[in-house]
Amino acid sequence: MSKKTRKTSVRAPSRAAAAKPRSGATKRPPTPARSAAPAATDERIARALETIAAHLSAGVPATSAADSLASAEAFIWHPSGRLIPVPKVNRVELGLLKGVDRMRDILIENTERFATGLPANNALLWGARGMGKSSLVKAAHASVNARPDVDGRLKLIEIHREDIESLPTLMSLLRASDFMFIVFCDDLSFDGNDASYKSLKAVLEGGIEGRPDNVILYATSNRRHLLAREMVENERSTAINPGEAVEEKVSLSDRFGLWLGFHKCSQDEYLAMVRGYCSHFGIKVDDDELEREALEWSTTRGSRSGRVAWQFTQELAGRMGVRLTAK
Repeated sequence: MSKKTRKTSVRAPSRAAAAKPRSGATKRPPTPARSAAPAATDERIARALETIAAHLSAGVPATSAADSLASAEAFIWHPSGRLIPVPKVNRVELGLLKGVDRMRDILIENTERFATGLPANNALLWGARGMGKSSLVKAAHASVNARPDVDGRLKLIEIHREDIESLPTLMSLLRASDFMFIVFCDDLSFDGNDASYKSLKAVLEGGIEGRPDNVILYATSNRRHLLAREMVENERSTAINPGEAVEEKVSLSDRFGLWLGFHKCSQDEYLAMVRGYCSHFGIKVDDDELEREALEWSTTRGSRSGRVAWQFTQELAGRMGVRLTAK
């Protein structure tokens, strides 16, 4: 009996001793350092980002919109929201544009009305390639901007075709300015499933805000309706009501109140362009020889236009060692 009593007395303390560590482990408090570590890391990252942003904003020159617009007569619109000044506009003098007298007079009159605060229309210059459509826009701007009553307040802003969707942002920027603006898009057209033309429609007419009073839009295109023929025909073939689909596409051109058509020039008009360039830049050539070479040049190009006349003038001047600076 004594032996059994000793055995039970020895086992009891061992069980109690084994139970103590387990009860102590459940009462151990959680380590605060592990739970606070992610929050401290996030706070350090936030402070670092705030510091970087402060340095970047301090490095940007603080120039007002009025100061930037007064710095040049022409700008290129960047869709990020910047107007990039153009120190020297690539333009042809108005007197050198031959064969487009009627279109020239209409566009200049429209531009003069706009620059002096009178009602004027958005203009679409369409037609044969190389006939001076974009050259006329730039020359008309220079001519009107030099008038004493305008005094350089007319600015020319070029927007690229692929940036048309950012046009509403540009309108918002220009609306509050004291200057007058010609927003110019060269070679404007739309292909395939391109729906950015809807942004242009809303700006021209039909939007809630409308076109700002100090902004007018001039565009050039080889197409009268700005849309590829297959694009219009595709709309006609897939629509439930073909007439309505085509009307929706063609209505873009209707938003331009002024249509100026440019057609292929005659031989006499082409030769007049060549003679005008040669006289302006002091290129002295016998008239019979000049006419023969100019016609041969146009034959090899397969067309007669102001662009072809200018390319021939560059070839002739280079061959004769004449620099193309006005005499």
